[in-house]
Amino acid sequence: MPTGVVLLPNPQAANLVDDAVAQAKRAFAAGVRQVWLGQLFDVDSLALSALIGAAVPGLGVGTNAIPINPRHPLLVASLAQTAQAAAHGKFSLGLALGGHEYERRAFGVSQTNIVQRLREHLTVLRAVLDEGSVDFHGSEMSAAPEQSVRVPGGTPIPLYVAAMGPKALEVAGELSDGTLPFLAGPRTIAEFIEPTIAKAAADAGRPKPRIITSVPVLVSEDADAARAEAAERLAFYETIPSYQKVIAREDVASAADLAAVGTPEAVARKLSSYRDAGATDLALSPIRRDDKALHDIWDIARNIDAT
Repeated sequence: MPTGVVLLPNPQAANLVDDAVAQAKRAFAAGVRQVWLGQLFDVDSLALSALIGAAVPGLGVGTNAIPINPRHPLLVASLAQTAQAAAHGKFSLGLALGGHEYERRAFGVSQTNIVQRLREHLTVLRAVLDEGSVDFHGSEMSAAPEQSVRVPGGTPIPLYVAAMGPKALEVAGELSDGTLPFLAGPRTIAEFIEPTIAKAAADAGRPKPRIITSVPVLVSEDADAARAEAAERLAFYETIPSYQKVIAREDVASAADLAAVGTPEAVARKLSSYRDAGATDLALSPIRRDDKALHDIWDIARNIDAT
């Protein structure tokens, strides 16, 4: 898989979809061959993946990542297959466990047994994507459609999980093709994520999983200013328990220490440390949205793939 770049559509654009497609076209023209789309409460990343995949032939596109709640896996499978058909085999589906408090406030529901829900969600997806049919009845959900669930041209689909905890990583290793960690430093990858998910995959008889690591990136000749900007943009993650654990495990002062900031050479060295730790792939996440910052990241992604 080529080095990826996280696409950040401009929320101030007159038409966000037009902006995202135009940005994807520019990135592809600059040599980028894989883009990833996040998911909040505005644009739907699965629908946008289909549009970009159809508009930019040859560009890999994936979701990084869609929370499984409150989406039923049959609906996700339908949308994902549609995106894969539109992208002609260049789409990857990334899922996330989501956030308990955010879901409570947004949807008025609080899901429990989240790891079991992940297991059942992936079980349904695997049946649909691998076998073209499903008849599943679990403790958290059921899926037994009477109509066809197969979209011609919509499979196979690489399936990844943004997992950070040990139980979620074990489920991801057993039932998915890998993980999509964000702000997981080299030590966390080498000592925790890689051995945990690799063992689970091996025990399940599955191929060695991919570890597609998202790293915040800001290229600047003023390293101090870049680090200060990164610290401001990433401070939010320091309030989340899973990221607090990563920061403690890495023995760093803040989330900004896990970003790749500074000169192109400094950024390249930082990214190499992730690859050396066991990341099989990288997804470069822009800290800044302006054209220069985006072109700098596109150049780095292209150069990584060229070496």
